[in-house]
Amino acid sequence: MTTMTAPSESATARRAMIDSQLRTSGVNEEFALARMLAVPREDFLPEDKAAQAYTDRSIAIGEDAYLGSPLFYGKLLLEADPDKNDNVLIVEGGTGYLAELLRPLVGSIDTMSVADAAAGKDAKGGSYSLVVIDGAIEQLPDAIASCVAENGRIVSGLLLRQVTRLAAGRKVAGHLSLQPVEDIGIPVLHAFDKPKSWTF
Repeated sequence: MTTMTAPSESATARRAMIDSQLRTSGVNEEFALARMLAVPREDFLPEDKAAQAYTDRSIAIGEDAYLGSPLFYGKLLLEADPDKNDNVLIVEGGTGYLAELLRPLVGSIDTMSVADAAAGKDAKGGSYSLVVIDGAIEQLPDAIASCVAENGRIVSGLLLRQVTRLAAGRKVAGHLSLQPVEDIGIPVLHAFDKPKSWTF
């Protein structure tokens, strides 16, 4: 990954992103704004996509790999409400950007690829106080649900009736489900699509 813009241009673009995309949409908590301001989005894009880094939409960077919009990550940070005591699992959307946003805010981070998560592979840490999925899923696999510790949280995008929504849940008495929070544009991770059924 390479940076196309000069540092001053990048900082100016990030400040504009904060003021015109995040604050105007209800992302005002300082911890979230500080991380979004600190991390250059263009560093997580191929050189030919770097000029699009601060647009208000997701950017495709390959098959089933995306950098989500600034608003998605701002809202995701707010809903995750990370804590220094959190041990976190990120189901990685393909760029590493989300892990960099969260790293100074939590105790530890493990990452897992979408392919490994969809295939049901075990996470390194076993049990996590916070699981964050970098994209929208149609169904939550048991293997990911089992990674959430008792009273732990999960934050993800959720695809419901072809509309993507930010969603969150907490594991209580071994039960976990994702509840929609708000409609927002989120890249869809098709590895988590429900099997298609035949109808006659």
